[in-house]
Order: sequence, then C-alpha cells, then structure tokens
Amino acid sequence: MVVVDSPLAPQKYLRRISKDFSTVRRYSNTPGSVSTATAVRVSTSAFIAAEAGAHLATNTPLDTPVATPRGIRKRRRMRKRSSVSSTLSKVLILNVRDLLKAHAASEHPKEHQPRSWIETNFQKRECIKFIPCPKDNTRCCCGQAQITHQTIQGIESGSPGDLWLPTKHTRPQPTDAYGTIEFQGGAHPTKAQYVRLSFDTRPELLVQLFTKEWNLELPKLLITVQGGKANFDLQAKLKKEIRKGLLKAAKTTGAWIFTGGTNTGVTKQVGDALLLEGQQRTGRVVSIGIAPWGIVERNHELLGHNREVPCHSISSPRSKLAVLNNRHAYFLLVDNGTQAKYGAELILRRKLEKFISNLKLHPFTHSSTPVVCLVIEGGTNTIRAVLEYVTDSPPVPVVVCDGSGRAADLLAFVHKYASDGEEQPVLESMRDYLIGTIQKTFEVGLDQAEKLYQELLQCTRNKNLITVFRIQEKPEGEAQELDQTILTALFKSQHLSPPEQLSLALTWNRVDIARSEIFVYGQEWPHGALDEAMMQALEHDRIDFVKLLLENGVSMKKFLTIPRLEELYNTKHGPANTLGYILRDVRPHIPKGYIYTLHDIGLVINKLMGGAYRSYYTRRKFRPIYAKVMNSYANACRKSSTYQYQRYAGANSLSLVTGLLPFTSEMALFEFPFNELLIWAVLTKRQQMALLMWTHGEEALAKSLVSCKLYKAMAHEAAEDDLDTEIYEELRSYAKEFESKGNKLLDFSYRQDAEKAQRLLTCELHSWSNQSCLSLAVAANHRALLAHPCSQVILADLWMGGLRTRKNTNFKVILGLVMPLYIRQLDFKSKEELQQMPQTEEEHLENQNLDNDDSDRSQPDAESALLKAKRSISLRYRMGANTYNREKALLADTYSVRDTKVHENGKVNLTAGAEEPPSNVSLTDSDPAQFREFFNLSEYNEIKQHQPLRLKKKFHEFYTAPITKFWADSIAYMFFLIMFSFTVLVKMGPVPRWQEWYSIAYITTLGFEKVREIISSEPVAITHKFSVWAWNMWNPCDGAAIILFLIGLAFRFRPNTMDIGRVIYCVDSIYWYLRILNILGVNKYLGPLVTMMGKMVKNMIYFVVLLAVVLMSFGVSRQAILYPNSEPTWRLIREVIAGSIVAPGFPGALGHSSRSHNARGGGYGSTFSPGSFAAGYHRGHATASSPTATATTTTTTSTVRPLSSATATATAPETGSAATPAPHAPTGTTFNSAEHGHLSGGNLTNVQINKDENNKLVCYLESRL
Repeated sequence: MVVVDSPLAPQKYLRRISKDFSTVRRYSNTPGSVSTATAVRVSTSAFIAAEAGAHLATNTPLDTPVATPRGIRKRRRMRKRSSVSSTLSKVLILNVRDLLKAHAASEHPKEHQPRSWIETNFQKRECIKFIPCPKDNTRCCCGQAQITHQTIQGIESGSPGDLWLPTKHTRPQPTDAYGTIEFQGGAHPTKAQYVRLSFDTRPELLVQLFTKEWNLELPKLLITVQGGKANFDLQAKLKKEIRKGLLKAAKTTGAWIFTGGTNTGVTKQVGDALLLEGQQRTGRVVSIGIAPWGIVERNHELLGHNREVPCHSISSPRSKLAVLNNRHAYFLLVDNGTQAKYGAELILRRKLEKFISNLKLHPFTHSSTPVVCLVIEGGTNTIRAVLEYVTDSPPVPVVVCDGSGRAADLLAFVHKYASDGEEQPVLESMRDYLIGTIQKTFEVGLDQAEKLYQELLQCTRNKNLITVFRIQEKPEGEAQELDQTILTALFKSQHLSPPEQLSLALTWNRVDIARSEIFVYGQEWPHGALDEAMMQALEHDRIDFVKLLLENGVSMKKFLTIPRLEELYNTKHGPANTLGYILRDVRPHIPKGYIYTLHDIGLVINKLMGGAYRSYYTRRKFRPIYAKVMNSYANACRKSSTYQYQRYAGANSLSLVTGLLPFTSEMALFEFPFNELLIWAVLTKRQQMALLMWTHGEEALAKSLVSCKLYKAMAHEAAEDDLDTEIYEELRSYAKEFESKGNKLLDFSYRQDAEKAQRLLTCELHSWSNQSCLSLAVAANHRALLAHPCSQVILADLWMGGLRTRKNTNFKVILGLVMPLYIRQLDFKSKEELQQMPQTEEEHLENQNLDNDDSDRSQPDAESALLKAKRSISLRYRMGANTYNREKALLADTYSVRDTKVHENGKVNLTAGAEEPPSNVSLTDSDPAQFREFFNLSEYNEIKQHQPLRLKKKFHEFYTAPITKFWADSIAYMFFLIMFSFTVLVKMGPVPRWQEWYSIAYITTLGFEKVREIISSEPVAITHKFSVWAWNMWNPCDGAAIILFLIGLAFRFRPNTMDIGRVIYCVDSIYWYLRILNILGVNKYLGPLVTMMGKMVKNMIYFVVLLAVVLMSFGVSRQAILYPNSEPTWRLIREVIAGSIVAPGFPGALGHSSRSHNARGGGYGSTFSPGSFAAGYHRGHATASSPTATATTTTTTSTVRPLSSATATATAPETGSAATPAPHAPTGTTFNSAEHGHLSGGNLTNVQINKDENNKLVCYLESRL
C-alpha cells in the first residue's frame, strides 16, 4: 500500500508506473498491439482522473461499488486482443483504488503522529520543472517521462537547451522512506537499516544518525571501495584473497566499509566477502552502502515511516535499475531528484568520508580517523576518483588490486614503471601503447583516452600514496595479505610519528603490523611514549601488545606507579567484572561515579582472601606513602580520560606524617609490580592478562595460589548475589586453570630439586601478608597441591619434629610421655637436619643459643679451623665480586642454614665465633657457585660432622614435637572426660569431689587457651580476630560448651539450684564426647570416615526439612480432628510436633495415652504402653485407697522399682497411702503425675479401678515386658 500525501496522488502514481507501460510497449511488436497499449494507457489515465476526482469531490465511501465508465466498457474488446495489456490494466485499476483508500485514510487520521528525528533532519528531492532532454523531448533531464512528471502551478516548462540543476529545479521535502529492509530468500532473513536523504545533507547529521539512531561506534578505520558498476569476474585465487583480507582488515580494526550499495560490480564482490563473514557468525561488519535513490528498483516499496519492508535481491534482467545488496547492514539512499541515473551519491559520499577523516580517535589516540581507498577493477570514473583521493588535502592512500581488471590493472602498470621525480621517461616512451590500451579497455575515443592518460600521469606524481597488492608466488609465511597491505599503506602515506603509528596499531589491535612496521631496528622513542602505549594496552586488554612492549624494553618496575594502578582499577574498558558488587559489601552506600582507591581494593582483597590475610594497601606503612604520592600527583596532567583524582579518605588524619615524609620518585613504585598487576587482572576478570602476569616476575607458585583463592571467592560471591550462572562457572574455570598451573609448577620443581621445592612451600612471603605457600594452599583449598608428595613430606617432617622413628611411632611417643627416661632411647635428627627444617624466628634464636652453648664446649682446634675457613671465603667474596655474574638468591629469611642468619635485606651474618665480629655477605651480590663452594669445603666438612643431640636438646625436641603435643593433649582430654563422666554419674554432694575439681580446672584452662588464641591471632581488629578464630567450626563450639559449663557451675554451688547445675553438666557432657571426633580426625583410617559423616549430616538437613513438611501436615490435621475444643495456648505447638512424631498406637507415647484416657473420662483407651500402664496402675491405687490423696498424687513423681520394704516404707508417707508397686515393672520407669493431672483437667478423682482390673493390667504388663 502506498501513502498519499497530496491531491496529486493519482498523477504521482502514474509517474511511478509509467515504466510498466514502457515494458508493455517493448513486449508489443505489432502496430495493433502498440495502439492497444496506448489506448489502454490513455483510458486508464482517464479512469484514474475520473475516479480520483469523483472520490475527492463527493467523498464516496471506498467500499461502495463504482460503476465502470463508459469509455472503459468500450475499450474492453480491444484489451481482449492483448493478454499482457489486459492483465496490466486490471492491476493498475486495483492499485488506483488502493491508492484512493490510502488517501481517504490519510484525510481522517486517528491521532496526530509527531515527526521523528529522521523526518525532521533528512529530506527528499523531487523535480518541479520539466526541462526536455536533448536526446528525448518526452523526458525531463531528471529522467522522468513528461506524462508522469510533477507540475506545479506557476512554474513553466523549460526549453531543450536549458541546464538542469538539482539545487535549482528540485524541491526538498521531509523524507518519506526510512526503516528496516528484511531481505528474503536466504536460510535466515537479514535486516538492514535504510533512509532516503537529500544529496546536500550535512555529514555531521549522518554521523549523528549512525551513532544515535543506529547505535554504531565511531570507526577506527574507514575503507572506501571503488570499482566498476557492471558485473565482472575475478580470478579464483585473487577473489579468495580479497574476501579474506578485506574481512580481516574490517574485523580486526573495527573499520567501516563504504560501497555503492547495489548488487552489481565491485559492490557484489564485497557482498560476497560479507556473506562469508555472516556464515562464520562472529559479529557483523559495519558495511554501509551509499546508492542513488533513483536507480533502486522498486523503490516505491520502500516508502513509509519506520516500517519493515520485505525485499528480494533479484533484479529484472531487462531493467536498467539495480537492487540493493542483501549483505550490507546500512543503506544511505541519496536523492537528487533524478531517476535511473548514477552520480547522485558521489558528492555526499566524498563529503562524508572527509568529515569522518577529521574525527579524532580519542580516547584511543590523538590521531584522526584514517581513510584508505581500495580499488578493485573499475572504469573511467574510478581513475578520476583515485586522482581526487591522492590530490586531496589531506590525501587519502589508495590500495590497488592488481589483476582485478581494467582501471586497477592500468593503475598498477603505470605505478610499476613510474619514477619518483616529475619526469616520466619510461611512461612517455610507452605513451602510444598506453593510449591504445585505454581505448581498447574502456571503449572510448582518442580524445578521452588522452585525457585518461594524463590523469594516470598525475596519479603517478603521488606514487607514495598508491600501494599495489599483487598475488606473488612466495612461501606461505612470506606472502603479504591484503589486510597487511591496507594498514601498511596508511603508515607509509600519512608520515605519522612512531608513537602515533603505535597508537593506531593499538587501536586496531594489530600486533603483527606493530612488530613488522613500527618496532624496527634503529627506531628511537621519545621519553614516556612506550609507557603511554603500555597503559593503553593494559586498559584495553591488549595481551599481545603487552608482550611486545615488554620485549622492547618497557620496565614494569619503573612503569607501574600508585596513580597508574589506581587508574587501571577505575578504567571502564575491558570485560565486565564483579568488582563493583564486592566493593559494595565493604563500602556500602557508594555514590554513583565513585572512584575506587587502593584502600578500597585492599578491603576487597582482605574479604576475598579471608582468614588473617592483610593486603599491603590496608597496612599502616602504606597509608602515608599513598597520601604523599597522591598529593604530589594531584596537579599532574593525565592523558587518559578515565583518570580522576580523588583524595584518599585518610589523608587528613595522616597530614602530619605525610608532611614529615620526604617524597621521592621511588615511593610511587612497587617492589613486585607483576604481583600487583596479577591481582588487578584477577579482580577485573581478565584471565589472559592474569596468565601473562603470572609468567612474569617472581613467586609464581604463590601467585597461582592467590589467584585461585581470589577466583573461588569471587565465584562464591557471584553465587550469593544471584548473578548469572555463566559468571559463576566462568570464575570457577579460571580458578581451576590456576590450580592446574600451580600443581604442575610444584611437580616440576620437586622433580628438579626436592629440597628447594620444600623450601619453596614453607618460606615466608612478605609480599603476600607473610604467608607461606602451604598456608595459601590451605586457604585456597588446593587439595591437589596439599596431596602432592612434596607437601606430604613437609607435613610429615613437621609432624614428627625432631624425632626420627620408623615403626610404632605412636606407641613410642606414648611410652615416652608415660616414662620420660625412655626418651633417651629414641632416635633424633642431627643438628644439621634440624637446621634445615622450616623454623620460626623464635625457634631460630633458641637454636642459636643452644649452638653457642655447644660451641663453648667444642675443641679449640676445630674452632680455629672454622674461623680460618670463614676468613678465606670472605676474602674470596671480596676478590671475586667483579669477576662473576651476579644472580639473585632464592633463599628466604625464615631459613637458618647451619650457623647463618638470613636477614630481610638479603645479608647473611656468620656468627660462629665470639672472637671475630660477624662478617656480612650479601647473597644477592655474590656468586652462588662460590657460596656452594663454601659449604663444600673439606675443612668445614671435617669440623661440622653429624653429631648426636645432647640430652637436654633431646628432651626439648621431644616435648616440642607436634606429635608429642597431640598425644599429650589427647591423653589429658581422655582423662578429663573420664573424670567428668564420673562427676555426672554419681551423686553430687554440696562439696565437689577432686574429680569435679579437676574437670573445673581443665575447662577453665581450656577457656583461657581459647582467649589466648583469639588475642594472639594475626589480624588487628578484634572483630577480625574473632572471625578468623571462629573460621574453625570446633572453636565456637568449644566456646559455647565452656560458657554452658560455667553457667552450670554457677548454679551448682547454690544449694537450691544444685539440681539445675547438675542437669547443665549432663547436657554439656554430650558435646565433650562428640569432641572426640575432632581427635579421631587425625587418624588415617577414622579421619576420612569422620569427614564423610560430617558431610552426610550436612546433606541430611535437607531431607529433614522435607520430612518436617510431611510430619507437620499430619500433626496439624491430627490435632485439629482429635481435639477440636483446645484452648489457644503455647502448648498446642508441642502437641502438634509430638503428635506428628509419636502417633497413638506406638509404644512410648505416654503423653498421648494419658490425654486419650482423660478425654474419655477414665478409660485407658485402646492404645497402651508399659509406661502408661505402670503410671495408671499407681494412679488407680492411690485414688482407690484414699480419696484425699488426689491432690498429693497430682504433684508427685512416682518411680516404679522392684518390690522392697524400704521402697514401700519410703513411698507411704509421700503418697498418703500404701501404694503397691508392680512387681515386674522396669527399674527406673518414672512418670509425672502432675503432668497427667493437668491434662485430665482435674478428673483423676473420678477414676475407679477395681482389683481385677489391676490384676489384668499387671498381667498385660508382664507379657509386654
């Protein structure tokens, strides 16, 4: 359906369908058929005018049948002679009626539709003055036939000699064609945006259309394709290279591609390349077709405001018009009022290209957007276009595809034989040959061929702007592809400085271009240029560029500063991450646009790492440094747009310290920059960048463990925040990757040197909160690393301490605890082996004192020999310091090698003798070969042999061994458990026995030990200390049990609450028995079972919840049915729960049997249990013996015991009657008469049980028991 905008709609419609009549004339060959077609056109025109005039004058409803005009009936006989003319006329009549319906609908709009932004800013063009064409007087110079041409009152037709100008003879109107084209015919319909606009549209409006309406990003490169309009064939190999190269250049650089838009010529070849891209489904390339509105076939179907138009890219074989290419994403249909004529788009396209070339690529670089022209085949207009590009200001580089045909081959040939100067002797000698070739190629005359020859010569004067792409028979690795040729041509033609070229390569993410064209031998770089490139590469996650810059001399230690690291955390580029979600947990109520500080990042790291880990950013020594550095950088000009300075929150409180602290450039640097960048990459979810930072720098094993822990914690936070499941799975996969790398690294190190691998796991890491790799593995729950033989050897060595036993270790340790003299018979490690073990600073000082005591008793000769050896090696270090390569030592300050002490600064104090002061040897400034030579000296080996430990040292090593401490604690705990069990089992007197005093002392000391654990933990804040302490499940359970015991102890020493205290003792004993599981967890057989049982209990909770739902549903319904008259009391909750768990009919349901008995007024009901029978038996006797005993019975607790005189005597005064106990009742069976009296509502006095019934009850009770 076509929208009518004015009363002249019938004439407009005739103008649009005039081409169909022309088609009819071509099909009609006889004079009769020609006259018939003419008659049909005239009669149809008369009908249209009559129909439209009648409808517009009378407003006749369109649904009313319209009488056929007399002229039409008269012509029907003629139409029957031509089937083509008859069919066409019927179609025209139906279309006219649809046209009039649309016009009627437009006269009575339902509501006012405001014009969109596109209608307001873009216009179409329509010719308003008929100027006869010199070749055909029936047609206007705009291409329209006179019968369909629009005429406006007051404007007369021109003469054949007048010059037709679009600006003078066309009228602008708001555009009436924009929306979405849906191309049909493929496996999946492809859509493209389109708009009809005037040829003089301002280019800034077009850029706004691209960015605001069509949501495109500005291009980083503009590739404008020039070539022939007619269809042509390319060589198969060249076609493949062009497709692959053009697609790669556009994808890798984020380029826009400008083409003619139609499905002909070079545009069709580009569309085939885009078809290959569409099959890969890796993102659609921004391809913009700029085509004239007048040459688009069936363009009337595109009329409409923001509509979706189905379209087929199949053109008529005899039509002079063209269809749009269905592989383009956007179309600009340029209208200058002409029909079926090319050239309307040339001016607009060139203006748009020039405007885009002036746009800056900020924030990527300060250069403008580069533009390159790609020439494939082409005609005479292509040569003129190339001349315009190379002579424009600024010039545009041109890439010519040699072998594609016609203009491209001529340009490549002339470029090959052109010289650099003004004179072209070679080309002048071939002048006649070239002119003849031009005539033959383009089928033009001699004059035009000479003009084209001169244009070719002018192009050669700018030879440096033209690059020829040829398919050369070279090895696969040496052949240059089209995308490399395009990007290289830009560097050669624009005379950019190396930093600008590097910025462009970074923008395009083409590290191959940077490696081959920028980082060449002899290239000089200005100060700070590579640092700025490194910053861009890190921000935009350019992994290959970071590698390239590191290879070409960028020092990360000098590059990474505190402001730059903070800027990286606040960058908006790169992949999406969850850092903002986690930061809101540690910094609630963050305002919009908040700038993260390193202190905030430190809080996030502490939260994710957990435990006692403290980030360097949150330590006190970092705060004044941070404040001083940020104050110094406050006025610095930052080039990156993401940087914003924000004063540190604690700078005011540290102003005094900051003022006294001298500022140096080294303050802003980090000791281990790759560690900081690794944490940044992990927190911002840049996995490949994190892997790159892991491969550089020191402490690779620790970095892998920290990354694994951070990723696992981030995945846990993502799951708690109900983020996408993909985010959780992605973070978990990243953690597993670092787990694997850490495990492989440890395995490789262990196979190379087992001793160094063990040191690697136990050394203290100052840059990781003084943790060790083993503690980090425990925090990260890295089970594979903990199960590695290297870790197991260390753990076994640490567990045994100084002992060396092979068999029956536990028995020997227990025997040594029981009989201390047996310790002399145990095997211990030598002094050298003990010194090689991991030890704390306190252990080192203690061993040093013991060694000094031993050295006092050593022989003088040995002492002098050792002193001589030290002096000789000290001399060797001084003499050979400049003759050997220096190497960094891989030793930590937590190790004490023999009689050496390694300090924090890498210095080693040799402290063997008191006569000579300690000599300082720097491990980092010495040759490791000489250091090993020192320990391999024959004199030293003779002096320091494997000596057994002294008796005092043996006792010390035995009692400080972890295995000894474990068994001593276990034995003491079992003894305490026995004493505490005895305390709760026997009768408790007013004065505690010694067993109870021992239990009180043990639990009290255990409480003090728990307080000491909290206070001595590493965190500073008390809340953090408590959270670290409570991380182990047994610690809070121990604390609760100790508090409960102290409460019971307070009740126990008061006579009136002693029973309450005893009950609390009994309840507390349950936990102390369960605590044995913690001790059994050490056993290699019982430990896995305890762990499995804990997991089973945890999983069983979910089943208990499901079971509780079913039981509650039954309990509520049972309670409601059996007791509809219950009063609203809290006791109902207990009845519902008890009724759902223990239903009537099961043994042991005492309360329920009594309730049923009382409800029935005295009967025992149909359900019995031994306890209920015994209780009823006694209750019946008491009631029958003495009516006055009812009140007493309801407040006493009867105990069924074996028949004895003592029991009968003791019971009679309490109950007020001689109650006869059941002779076969179970010992210890108790019941609460007061409770049952309460449930019966005081009706126990109405219960009468005779002697026969009592006998029956006793017999039944005997049979049940």
